[in-house]
Amino acid sequence: MQEQLAQIFTQLGLTGYAEAWVLQVFVVVFLTMLANFISNRLFRRLEAQLQKTRNIWDDILLYAARRPIALLIWVLGLSLAFELADPGADSVLVGLVDPLRRVMVIVMIAWFLIRFISQAEGVLVSDDKVKNPMDETTVSALGKLLRLSIIITAVLVVLQSFGYSISGVLAFGGIGGIAVGFAAKDLLANFFGGLMIYLDRPFKVGDWVRSPDKEIEGTVEDIGWRLTCIRTFDKRPLYVPNGTFASISLENPSRMTNRRIYEKIGLRYEDSARIEGVINDVREMLINHPEIDDSQTLIVNLNSFAPYSLEFFIYTFTKTTNWVHFHQVKQDVMGQIIRIVHEHDADFAFPTQTIHLENEEPQPDPV
Repeated sequence: MQEQLAQIFTQLGLTGYAEAWVLQVFVVVFLTMLANFISNRLFRRLEAQLQKTRNIWDDILLYAARRPIALLIWVLGLSLAFELADPGADSVLVGLVDPLRRVMVIVMIAWFLIRFISQAEGVLVSDDKVKNPMDETTVSALGKLLRLSIIITAVLVVLQSFGYSISGVLAFGGIGGIAVGFAAKDLLANFFGGLMIYLDRPFKVGDWVRSPDKEIEGTVEDIGWRLTCIRTFDKRPLYVPNGTFASISLENPSRMTNRRIYEKIGLRYEDSARIEGVINDVREMLINHPEIDDSQTLIVNLNSFAPYSLEFFIYTFTKTTNWVHFHQVKQDVMGQIIRIVHEHDADFAFPTQTIHLENEEPQPDPV
């Protein structure tokens, strides 16, 4: 590149005198600014044209490439300008320009790939942009793996460009990895715990999870490589090491198919003649209720002779799994049970106590 510029400058008459390098640097900087201006105009026109298409990937590609290309133009232009600068400048600094330029090119390529992956993550989980969105947890895991791979590859290529042997670096990394494995076994346990979460998928971001073994309950906000952030119902963040999930039982209520209504109801003993009619009407009400799933188990039966009531129970499932809507349905069901009980001239029992006194005749006094 520098030799070709020298030939061009010779043809333009910008060589052969002491201060020619000043004009050469000015020309390179001017051309860099012009190239940056043309690049910005070109990207704007491409953006306007691509917005008219339905393909979302060309928009992502354009967004990912815009800033890296602009910075790459300045890196190439300024590095050439520095090489053409005052010949009396420090030769050591001039010698660093070429490897630094190669490093910056590698960094720009890595930056472009990382930007593309980050944008692709948002597209793959969006209902508006793709017909069959992928699971957010899986996409996040793949994105992290790809970004980590790109960063490691870029670092190795940069080391190679400065003359370091990659094989030596990899050998050192293998020996160091053994030492780190012994020193940071908990860290590795959490890392592989996170990997198992991504593979087994017992929960994903947005799920409500709880553990009967530990005081863990809330909504999953983020699944990292070491920690999982769970937002508890009092809005506090709870950070759980991923290795913990390998040794505890975990419930995922977000994946329930129905919610259960299980209530015990006590009627007075004096309503024993009416209880069969009450139970039959309650069962009929549940069967015909639009929010009750009659394909699931539905039981309404007399359950026990309690100390102060005849107790029957209802066992049924709602169609909804939404917690707020479930309680609205449950309230409606219980309200209708109250109405049915009163329609049968019965009432609900409450704790009572009856005392029976024997009426004994007084014995005559002995004479």
